[in-house]
Formats: sequence, C-alpha cells, structure tokens
Amino acid sequence: MTDLALDFVPKPGSAGAVAMVRSQALMELRLLSRNGEQLLLTLVIPLLLLIAGTRSDAIVDLGPGRSIDIITPGVLALAVLSTSFTSLAIATGFERRYNVLKRLGASPLPRWGLLLGKTSAVLVVEAVQLAVLGIAARLVGWEPHGGIAWAVLLVALGTAAFGALGLLIAGTLRAEATLAVANLVYVLLLVGGGLIVPLTRYPGSTHRILELLPSGALGQGLRDAFAGLSPGWLPVLVLSAWAAAATALLARTFRWE
Repeated sequence: MTDLALDFVPKPGSAGAVAMVRSQALMELRLLSRNGEQLLLTLVIPLLLLIAGTRSDAIVDLGPGRSIDIITPGVLALAVLSTSFTSLAIATGFERRYNVLKRLGASPLPRWGLLLGKTSAVLVVEAVQLAVLGIAARLVGWEPHGGIAWAVLLVALGTAAFGALGLLIAGTLRAEATLAVANLVYVLLLVGGGLIVPLTRYPGSTHRILELLPSGALGQGLRDAFAGLSPGWLPVLVLSAWAAAATALLARTFRWE
C-alpha cells in the first residue's frame, strides 16, 4: 500500500473576486431587508402612489389618456430613484460615518468590488420592485403597449445616473447632511421633477428644463416607451451624460472615511 503524502502547510489567501462580490451583495441585501425605513421608501410609497393613480383625475390633471397608464411608468421611475439614489446614498453615508467603508477598503475585497457589490444589490432590489409594481399595476388596469427594450435601457441608464449621484453626495457630505439632501431631492423630484406628471403638463420653459434632468428624462422616457412610442435619443443622452459626469466627479471626490 502506497503512503500518501499529506501537506499540512497553510495556504492563506483571499477568496476569488466573484465570491467576494457575491458575498458583499448578499450582505447589502440582508442589511436592506432589516431596514424598515428603506423598505417603506423603496416599495410602500410607490405602491400607494400607484393605487392613488387610479383616482388621480380628482387630484391632478394628467392630460389625455387613462390615468393608470400615465402614472405607472412614473411610479416605476420613482422606484429606480428611491433605490439607486436615496437608499444607496443614505446607507453609504452612514457606513462612511461609522468607518465601515474604511474597514472594508482595507480588507481583501477591492474597492471596486465593494462598489460592484452595492450595485448588484441595487439591481436585485430594483428587479423585485419593478416586478411587484408591474404586477400590481396590471391588476388595477394598466395596459402597456410594448417598449420593454427601451424600458430596460432607460432603467439601466437611470440606475447608473442616480447611483453615481447618490454615491457622490454620500462620499463628500456628512451622514446627517446626506440624509437630509437625499430625502429632500427625493421629495422635490417626486413633486416637480417630471416623474409622475407628464412633461407636457408643465409650462413651456419648465418643460425644457425638466427634459434635461435625470428624473424628467427617465419618467417621460418610460411613459413614451410603454405607450408604444419611441422615446427618442434625448432621454438616453441625458441619462448617459448625467451618469458620465457624476461618475467622473465621484472618482475624484469620494472619501472612504
């Protein structure tokens, strides 16, 4: 019988990059599931707005067409904003305050892996959000007319733009300031950012300004896409420009502690 040579020499080393990113993404999802305030922001508020949309004619004039068909794309855009901007900014801001980012930055997980893990978690949450909201909207009478390919492109670009903006304020402001700014921007864009109300219902000069905001571009782009119309390349260019500019500024200014 041949003796087998056993090697008891330790082989220290970090896990592979894919495994580390996957673990970080799962941790981000677990932390989100334990945060009731973020769950309220990401799912409950959009659902309430969606239900209110069935009777929105009594509240605000959305223009010609069925109210549910007009408001649902805006609610989907709001879901993207709430997760990729507001929730991400607040969570990252407080992680930075409590030196969580500093410790993770010194771990075997590369810093790009941390950002990729956060991005992966955001995409998973958004997928769940959009699926739940889409099903709920269909149950109350929403009738989309195609536009899935456009919608996927716009949501991806919107996530990139809002995510970079969220990380930008989280990496430069104090946690309390990040909390205030993120919530203020959320409310302002919800009320007058072209998310829920179509851009055509705003005055001419305001209409032109809102077209150049990521909220207006995403909201109106999704409305046009699900109405069976081509959104055109303006919302794509607007969201791409915001994503590129915010990412470039983020790379120069983000502080890990």
